[in-house]
Amino acid sequence: MGFNVVAQILTVIHKENVRLDSDKLSDLYAQLGEAGAEDVVCRAIEELAVRLSHCERLWRQNDMPNLRKSARSLIAIADQIGMTAMAQVARDVTGAIDIDDFAAVAATLFRLMRIGERSLTAVWEQQDLSV
Repeated sequence: MGFNVVAQILTVIHKENVRLDSDKLSDLYAQLGEAGAEDVVCRAIEELAVRLSHCERLWRQNDMPNLRKSARSLIAIADQIGMTAMAQVARDVTGAIDIDDFAAVAATLFRLMRIGERSLTAVWEQQDLSV
């Protein structure tokens, strides 16, 4: 008796649209000057990267109260530097936590991770900042 096993693997690739509010960045540069604005943007990007990682860790630990706090903090930082899509999805994460919809929390959190990664890259590229 033999078995003929054929594995079929389906890969789903999520492409997220990233929206940057270039007017917010322009305003930041007008208010703070080039050096000041670049400093704010660099620190914001670093903080967003750390907090995104922290959100994922909190989700894996099933720590919804702290995940909500961390996602809320992402909103203000993302808004400050014009990452509108990232801010909106972070709002969606907190909304899902508020209604105890854990499937929605997982879905929106991992969407936040994808958008966050693409948004951070887009801001670096738009501003021609070097790491």
